[in-house]
Amino acid sequence: MARKGKRYAEAFAKVDRNVYYDASQALGLVVETARAKFDETVEAHIKLGVDSRHADQQVRGAIVLPHGTGKTKKVLVFAKGEKAKEAEAAGADFVGAEELVQKIQGENWFDFDIVVATPDMMGVVGRLGRVLGPKGLMPNPKSGTVTFDVAKAIDEIKAGKVEYRLDKTNIIHVPVGKASFGQEKLFDNFKVLMEAIIKAKPSAAKGQYLRSVTVASSMGPGVKVNPVRVTE
Repeated sequence: MARKGKRYAEAFAKVDRNVYYDASQALGLVVETARAKFDETVEAHIKLGVDSRHADQQVRGAIVLPHGTGKTKKVLVFAKGEKAKEAEAAGADFVGAEELVQKIQGENWFDFDIVVATPDMMGVVGRLGRVLGPKGLMPNPKSGTVTFDVAKAIDEIKAGKVEYRLDKTNIIHVPVGKASFGQEKLFDNFKVLMEAIIKAKPSAAKGQYLRSVTVASSMGPGVKVNPVRVTE
């Protein structure tokens, strides 16, 4: 087993691994144990009692965090004509059509964090499914990234919109801010996220929906959250 550094060991000692904390307490511990020399990202990891192999048990959506993520995302927009002009005016980092497909395919270019497309451009974007899909970059109506209202989509992304969705192990991983946000702002963001995930519970899901919830900073120990007190 790899040896942990002194700083990590000190942080780990402050967290009782046998205790399930209220969300606010847990995030306070995350802030307290974030001791890296950079501003650590704080993430939530939520295991759900669903089976992602079934279409009727998918959990996916997007929300705007009240205090943002602490990171400014580069937005690429596939659009033409007036919609392209709207995207540029709204602050999109890259706007184009077929030429962007060629750039991504030919140059292996991925200098962007999220992709937005107007519905009429999805036939073009579809050519990139094999490269955008595995990276989680394919536009999707459920996350609000396939829309004619490109200005609204860009505004929300720049304001701190995050997407949540199940991975193959039925876990959702979502950033909820930076350690420098402090306990209160992190809790505000976390609460909004959890309320959205709870609301998105599939009708086909049986038994306990929230199986486990853990919050942690980039370099800090995981802190368990009481599944029945995720908004407290």
